[in-house]
Amino acid sequence: MQPELQKLSDSISKVIVGKDDVIRRVLAGLLCGGHILIEDVPGVGKTQLAASLAKSVGGSFNRIQLTPDIMPSDITGFSMVNQQNFELEYRAGAAMCNFLLADEINRASPKVQSALLEVMEEQQVSIDGVTHKLPQPFMVLATQNPVETYGTYHLPEAQMDRFFMRISMGYPTADEELSILSRTEHHNPLLNITQPAISPEDILRLQDQVRSIFVSDAVKQYILSIVAATRSNDMLTLGASPRGSIALYKAAKAEAFLSDRNFVLPDDVKAITEHVLSHRLILSPKGKTKFSDASLLLREILAKVPVPMETGSCQ
Repeated sequence: MQPELQKLSDSISKVIVGKDDVIRRVLAGLLCGGHILIEDVPGVGKTQLAASLAKSVGGSFNRIQLTPDIMPSDITGFSMVNQQNFELEYRAGAAMCNFLLADEINRASPKVQSALLEVMEEQQVSIDGVTHKLPQPFMVLATQNPVETYGTYHLPEAQMDRFFMRISMGYPTADEELSILSRTEHHNPLLNITQPAISPEDILRLQDQVRSIFVSDAVKQYILSIVAATRSNDMLTLGASPRGSIALYKAAKAEAFLSDRNFVLPDDVKAITEHVLSHRLILSPKGKTKFSDASLLLREILAKVPVPMETGSCQ
């Protein structure tokens, strides 16, 4: 991992204990300019992860707690009349930042979810015919509790497909939880980050470097073979879309970059596939009887799709 990214990872680790793989996935999403859905039970550090990332980068950070009474304008902003000159002025919403934490996204109404979807896709808001570009880099980290369904709204497949990656924090080990108790004894662990480890401008530069990572035709075909296998599998009623194959292609580049390589290996694709594709798939009734989650099916698909031996690495 490059020194800048290692410094960023170490900074986040001052808050998040023992989740190096999760931090690596978040960094991959950031390097690709993607949005991340953090799906897990309450209290495992989802909010702290988003806040520590923003504080470590030094970008602007907004958090919006999504409830059924939140309005689309709370996210996009609105225009109001200036009482001095009687002209319309734009008042920014929560989305006008580098890092937006959309907490409990499945509690927001479909209208609010649609507004958030537009922000994620277009990276701009249009109010009264005027377009306002969002700061760059821009990243949405949305959280949802997969267990509780009372008072929630199911995220439509079209919106799930907009998320670059879905990750889960998981429970800490006994030793990790002991360390968490020690860190939270006297203050919020976010106070451990006293200054940014990297700047937003550095992130934009690193994103450009990731785009230049070489991917051979063999690895590209490997990606397409994995995606095609999800579309022809009778365990699924919905396979991965072309947006999914593009996301897997980009994520594999980020994985290679995080491993200090300028070319992608099949192992990079394997490492990231579950996080990039699982939330884009819908199990068929037959699939639900065999697999509790699409991630398990993806592991079976990866075991069956032939791995290219020649990747044509560019060094």
